[in-house]
Amino acid sequence: MVVSEQGKAGESALVIKELTGGYSRRRPVLHGVSMSLNRGELLGLIGLNGAGKSTAIKHILGLMIPHGGEVRVAGVTLEENRELYRSSVAYVPEQPSLFPNLTVKEHLQWTAMAYGLEPGAAWERVDKLAATFRMTEAMKALPDTLSKGMKQKVMLMNALLVQPALLIIDEPFLGLDPLAIRGLIGALDEVREQGTAILLSSHILPALERKANRLVVLHKGRLIAEGSPREVMEQAGCSGADATLDDVFEALVEAAEGGRAGG
Repeated sequence: MVVSEQGKAGESALVIKELTGGYSRRRPVLHGVSMSLNRGELLGLIGLNGAGKSTAIKHILGLMIPHGGEVRVAGVTLEENRELYRSSVAYVPEQPSLFPNLTVKEHLQWTAMAYGLEPGAAWERVDKLAATFRMTEAMKALPDTLSKGMKQKVMLMNALLVQPALLIIDEPFLGLDPLAIRGLIGALDEVREQGTAILLSSHILPALERKANRLVVLHKGRLIAEGSPREVMEQAGCSGADATLDDVFEALVEAAEGGRAGG
């Protein structure tokens, strides 16, 4: 694998140790969750609604303070080096959030300036991303004139422009057309080759089954399975040739619920 100066393959982009957290110390959402993610890897985060995925992401982003345990990004905690921690993470939420008075091009320009990217290389990459997501003709458009899918593309373009140590994406396939999904998968493969680690939370399990190096399955704030897609299948007792990740997830939830299907 070829990696950039950002980091070498195998180096940890994210390490979570025994994380307990949530909005209330009396009723934590996460219970002793541990996981790690190396440069160049894609880790799929799976769980039912309310499983703790969003809470875990908020802790990684530094938006919530752990009740116990720790979160390290690029080798540091938020308390140890706030600037390095913040600059090492890019996040794409499920719902696009854009500045109403900035064009698509101005959003990308602002991101390049905020992260101190070299202008020439940044604009070369902007042109490539615009072509990948079929957004070249929309570069001068304001957000109010864009569809939800196009707004999501703008969010993805800004995150991929940065090429951070850790890229977190929440439900990236929602609202994207088939060609945009193909372009996104190709763009994610490219940044992984350059050393970016990707934490991807999605209910679209077939995409994770094909692309994820490892999977983490959360249920009611606890980690119930972790490993490569094949290892998670074996943990669920679904090692048959016809088993899909959807089958595996259902089996894991039923086991965690004591034989009852989760809802």
